[in-house]
Amino acid sequence: MKSLLTSTPEQQGIDSQAISAFLNEAKATLHYLHSFSLMRHRQVIAEGWWSPYEPTDPHIMFSVSKSFTSTAVGMAIAEGRLKVSDPVISFFPDELPPVISPNLAAMQVQHLLSMSTGHAIDTTSLIFEPGVTRGTRAFLAVPVEHKPGTHFLYNTGATYILSAIIQKLTGQTLLEYLTPRLFEPLGLENPSWEISAEGISTGGVGLGITTADLLKFGQLYLQKGVWNGKSLISQEWLKAATTKQSDNSAEANPDWQQGYGYQFWVCRHGAYRGDGAFGQFCLVMPEQDAVLAITAGLEDMQPVLNLVWKHLLPAMTNEPLPENPAAHQELSRQLEELEISPLKNVVNETVAAEVSGKRFTIAENDWEIGAISFDFTQPDSVITIENASGTAQLTPGNGSWKTGISTINKGFPRKVATSGGWTDNQTYQIKLFFLTPILTQTPPALTIRPMPFDLTLTCRFEGQELSLDLQVDISFNGTYGQQLKGKL
Repeated sequence: MKSLLTSTPEQQGIDSQAISAFLNEAKATLHYLHSFSLMRHRQVIAEGWWSPYEPTDPHIMFSVSKSFTSTAVGMAIAEGRLKVSDPVISFFPDELPPVISPNLAAMQVQHLLSMSTGHAIDTTSLIFEPGVTRGTRAFLAVPVEHKPGTHFLYNTGATYILSAIIQKLTGQTLLEYLTPRLFEPLGLENPSWEISAEGISTGGVGLGITTADLLKFGQLYLQKGVWNGKSLISQEWLKAATTKQSDNSAEANPDWQQGYGYQFWVCRHGAYRGDGAFGQFCLVMPEQDAVLAITAGLEDMQPVLNLVWKHLLPAMTNEPLPENPAAHQELSRQLEELEISPLKNVVNETVAAEVSGKRFTIAENDWEIGAISFDFTQPDSVITIENASGTAQLTPGNGSWKTGISTINKGFPRKVATSGGWTDNQTYQIKLFFLTPILTQTPPALTIRPMPFDLTLTCRFEGQELSLDLQVDISFNGTYGQQLKGKL
């Protein structure tokens, strides 16, 4: 993929070999990184995208969205619209339960921000459960078992309520509110944000932006809220948001037990970050004057931070280093050649000819796939999948990645990349990556569900029958699969 080095690493005080070491160990141990962009002293010194991911593709941010919601709250406070001490129930007089407990009455905006609402359970699934049309009402109905401010619990539902408060006060969704105040000043083009069934930006999840956008957001915070000479975020809010507000020392991983701010995590080594499920990172390192943006599909997020602390952080010096052309050239080569390996090009002409043009009907299933047919007579294979929303076609590359728009995800259009090949005499396999969020101007109401980055379809032909195995490698449910049966 194309890479951009606006300055050599050595000019900004970091050895190119250290970045190469980070990339080498990431390749060997992490599954998968999607993009990487490192900025130091306001210069991009290394960035790359693992093919089939591309620089212009917006990426699902998951809980990095929370840090953007926090920024909106800080801006609204600066405009005099609310205070962190405001009671939560004061914003929703029509959504309150019949009995308001003392703990619910005591819950303030600052408790939503610091994940210390007092709940004993994460309210997310209750808010976004299918059939729930009033997420704010569902949140307020959950018992508040602890005194607010005394109990840390990561709770995406709390961020959703912050989004609802912004919309209540301004008459705008988070996306609309932040566009002139944050997105346009930073030059973020076409950000998207999923909305709930009640028409509210989901807040804690659902933001779609590019890696470059994510890097700019981190750089804005590193610059203490100032962009092109204009203050976008007050320094008072920035300090409160990125320093410890809640004790999370009971968490398991070391970089998740350093304290939680206002929708930002405090890290080791004086750093802080916004992060999202499966390895989305906006890592700000003030002591090193550096920002690192990463997108990924990881099962475990701590290892990628461990690699940052192992390779990148100790390599950052206070002064420029002597140029190292050989190391710089090797790093540039690495960045150009970043790739998630496609399936190998193995063609079984006999079986391909036998099944081409055949249509297999599929028994009722969770994927809403009704039928699948195959055409291996063309240079590019064509797989046609009929689902409840219509027809989705895939044209997997043979030993390469082919990109296109597909509605395989229950009819919602998304940019995908596919690669395919025969693994034995009867089995054709397709590897599919979802490259972008849902591509609609008005995203459908969000339902929290397993959200795959990559999907493997294994098609085994057995005479008149088809065995279709679908496996999702990275999702909120971990690795899971389902076997479907098809008949001619």
